[in-house]
Amino acid sequence: MTRTCLVRLLLAVALATGLRPGLAEEPEGGFNSPAFSAPAAEPAQAPPEPGSEAPPAEAGGTGLSIAVPATLDVTDDLPRVPTVDLTNDAIDIWDRIRRGFGMPDLDNDDVERQQLAYLSNPDYLDRSFERGRPFLYHIVAELEARGMPTELALLPMVESAYNPRAYSRARAAGLWQFIPSTGKVFNLEQNPWVDERRDVVASTAAALDYLQYIYEMHGDWQLALASYNWGEGAVARALRKNDEQGKPLEYTHLRLPRETRNYVPKLQALKNIVARPELYGIELPYVANKSYFETVDSPPGLDLATAASFAGIPLEEFVALNPALKRPIIPEGTQPIVLPAESVETFRANLALSGDAVARWRSYTAQGKDSLRSVASRFGVSLPVLAEVNGLSPTSRIKAGQKLLVPVGGNAEEAVRAARALPDEPKLKPRKVRKRYRKRSKQ
Repeated sequence: MTRTCLVRLLLAVALATGLRPGLAEEPEGGFNSPAFSAPAAEPAQAPPEPGSEAPPAEAGGTGLSIAVPATLDVTDDLPRVPTVDLTNDAIDIWDRIRRGFGMPDLDNDDVERQQLAYLSNPDYLDRSFERGRPFLYHIVAELEARGMPTELALLPMVESAYNPRAYSRARAAGLWQFIPSTGKVFNLEQNPWVDERRDVVASTAAALDYLQYIYEMHGDWQLALASYNWGEGAVARALRKNDEQGKPLEYTHLRLPRETRNYVPKLQALKNIVARPELYGIELPYVANKSYFETVDSPPGLDLATAASFAGIPLEEFVALNPALKRPIIPEGTQPIVLPAESVETFRANLALSGDAVARWRSYTAQGKDSLRSVASRFGVSLPVLAEVNGLSPTSRIKAGQKLLVPVGGNAEEAVRAARALPDEPKLKPRKVRKRYRKRSKQ
């Protein structure tokens, strides 16, 4: 019996007996059609790790199901990736992803462990794939346009479980988990108004730029993925050390931290599951092979509640599709908004009809003697509304030079509703800095 066949048998036994190797619980709030809620900023996903205590099982998962096959043939070594008929159109996004697989497969015990962990937690897979439903088409299309392997569309599941609001202790944010410094290198705007690390379109473009860069550096996708997780400098040093010691320079022969050592196996495990779900008794949730959303230019100063109303969608869905927005107002500049594809024309028509009746907001720089109350009076808005829209309390003091949002005509109350719909921004604990002192040598 080959090792692969043995693993299949163990997987069937594990699923039949209810074995659930643990994994860190991902944030709730997956995307469910027709509307979905914006998940709060949460710690980024730690993908499944075998051997730890599993979270309690949750009821109500509808997208993905796992059934133990009645019989398991352990005499055949079935190919991991089935033959694909490229003469017909892809039937769904999973079929399209399979057609573009292009990375060399990794086949070792680490992959088998990660595969067992994923398959033993169908609720986790279900929620993650459901959360990725609005974004998968866009990611796959961008990969294909660049000629990149489409299994990279599964990488955000390893990084964030497809949660664009995921936030890690290392201050990494978004689907692709950019830390602030790397985000700046790839021109992802980070300011009090927006965090483009959480913007699905902008962060996907940046992530693919980065992956292309490190692939060209190494000429090897497994080393590129290790660099994405650990840093290209760290991987380059590990390669140099192996070279100096006469050791092989492949990913599997490098001395890597545990997280990086498991990183490629996690992606490979997901690739195996998506490639042959029937082999593991899995039915993947249906994700249509068409764009879920479109980006639209919107006038600055429009509050999010009004924008959602113009599009004919719930405010919660608008917030979930636009996780980069940190304030209840669309910022000044050229920040596009994301809408369901079928809502774009409705939004444009209602925007054109609104004229000057809709409230607009703009930025105001506080002067030396300004108070929150005096600014509210000057712009004809109540103190509680002005305070809430700016994330302040009515008793907050403002300083000269402080930027405030102020209304310009129309009903300002909708901005309050938008402010209340936004998830709280992550609160960071100050890092402890370990001071090192050099001992003075005795004279």
